[in-house]
Amino acid sequence: MPCTATKPDLTVREQAHHLYEAIPPGLFRVNDENERIAWRVSPEPFALSAEQLDSIERLGHDLLVFYRALNNLYNRSARGTAPAFIAEYLDHGKPEQVVKLARQNRFKQELPAIIRPDLIVTDDGFAATELDSVPGGMGFLGATTEAYCQLGIESAGGADGIPKSFAAMLRHVTQIEIPTVAIVVSDESADYRNEMGWLAAAVRRLGVANAWLRTPNEIFFTEEGLFIRHEDGREERLDALYRNFEMFDLYNVPKQELMLYAARHNRVKMTPPPKANLEEKLSFALFHHYALAQLWTAELGKERFERLQRIFPKTWVLDPRPLPPQAVVAGLQAGGQPIADFRRLIELGKSERDYVVKPSGFSELAWGSRGVKIANDLTKDEWTATIEMALASFDKTPYILQRFHKGKRLQQTYFDRERDEIRTYDGRVRLCPYYFVTGEDEVRLGGILATVAPADKRLIHGMTDAVMTSSALAS
Repeated sequence: MPCTATKPDLTVREQAHHLYEAIPPGLFRVNDENERIAWRVSPEPFALSAEQLDSIERLGHDLLVFYRALNNLYNRSARGTAPAFIAEYLDHGKPEQVVKLARQNRFKQELPAIIRPDLIVTDDGFAATELDSVPGGMGFLGATTEAYCQLGIESAGGADGIPKSFAAMLRHVTQIEIPTVAIVVSDESADYRNEMGWLAAAVRRLGVANAWLRTPNEIFFTEEGLFIRHEDGREERLDALYRNFEMFDLYNVPKQELMLYAARHNRVKMTPPPKANLEEKLSFALFHHYALAQLWTAELGKERFERLQRIFPKTWVLDPRPLPPQAVVAGLQAGGQPIADFRRLIELGKSERDYVVKPSGFSELAWGSRGVKIANDLTKDEWTATIEMALASFDKTPYILQRFHKGKRLQQTYFDRERDEIRTYDGRVRLCPYYFVTGEDEVRLGGILATVAPADKRLIHGMTDAVMTSSALAS
């Protein structure tokens, strides 16, 4: 729905004041109790060109098809009709029960219903550094978009794009017009609890779904299904459970067995499905693996495969197992020579280390920029220790090596609350579009979160001196 509010006659500074006061406090944890928001506020959404916005809108369907292809190749690998290493890598380091969950008939064809890539804006376009199917930030983006709309400023996705798209996704998952859903946030994901509470309240306010924030302990099980209890003592049966916790955290989540039992027996729809194999960053390494190119092309089609090749950075699994004497790691060199052992990367000088090292998934270090190391920021000793640690961690938590794509330098305005003025700084931006699967082959863009970090910061994330805002078509 477009923003229909009339734009008031305010200065840019007054707009920024309004936004700071209008965005609800407490959506994310703040370090200073006197602060309402943990980062900088921009008086306007991040401006996208028509070409950029069009590319982002089209990307959503490509990513849905990618997830479907990844799932198909995993299932084929598990049953022996595709190379065995696909499933071996995607299952590596996981408990047997978690692997079995992904392969159960009830879940094996299911895909994530929310897709959020991290897009670095480069001089050449976009680099999608990773995909997230259990994303944070939805509530904050929805509240920010709403605050801009009060100023008559339109954001990509529309005034209610996040809550309405979230509800449309739930309708598709449940096939119920006004479904009842519990958004279940674990202790590990507690930083997202308040913003998910905002999302649940917004969905109810719009009358598009009956959504409630709950902890795992507040979910009740009977043979009929899963229930929540309201403050007045009334119990309500759930049509869906939105899983706002990562699969690595599964065994720390109270009542997870009851939730999974209900989902397995189709007494509740669980989304995203409990499939840790679809939460691995090493899927990009499989995508770029030379031996799988024909399989990916058959699944995706030649044009889509080539489009994704342009935005998925080259990626390798840091696998310490020895290669035969005549073998090399495809596409990777040190000193101009192909390598057969990842430890050869230690020889690279700083200027040659255009790489990122990060855990692939199924680890508390695999989300929120935790565990990420940018190679050319490290001293020789730190780089050596990073490679050795990553290789030593393989059996428990595989790490990946990924080409580092530097963000394009740009100017960003923000509201300096201490000086009470609008200022600018040099920054680099990460765009996070939120795509909601609303049909068998339909994807809706709910909004685009822009995080603009100072240009001297190598990692772009929600730091206190970054701007976090919605995005909009440049006027």
